[in-house]
Amino acid sequence: MKYTEEHEWLRVEGDVVVVGITAHAAEQLGDVVFVELPEPETQVAQGDEVCVIESVKAASDILAPLNGEIVAVNEKLEKNPGLVNEDPMGTWFFKMKIDDLSVLDDFMDEDAYNELIG
Repeated sequence: MKYTEEHEWLRVEGDVVVVGITAHAAEQLGDVVFVELPEPETQVAQGDEVCVIESVKAASDILAPLNGEIVAVNEKLEKNPGLVNEDPMGTWFFKMKIDDLSVLDDFMDEDAYNELIG
């Protein structure tokens, strides 16, 4: 797994990158009550707003960690957004196809992420 400074986790499955939020992010958000997912086949650029998460505390965005195409979304989250709180490291938001998986080397590993969040 790789991690972003925006508290997203990235997992590679073949030629697809699976994106979710970390346990730290879920804890900071509190109870998630709504998730707005992107449309599959959407082209995104790194830094684009891709998802909206609303919790009892705040609204937050998930940004595209990479340039690529959204190839799948976790539709279970639309019906049950609380899955994020139950298992943040196992609940994904979207999957994206990118051209070059080597760009993942630029992201933090677990030790570096743990150092970031203290």
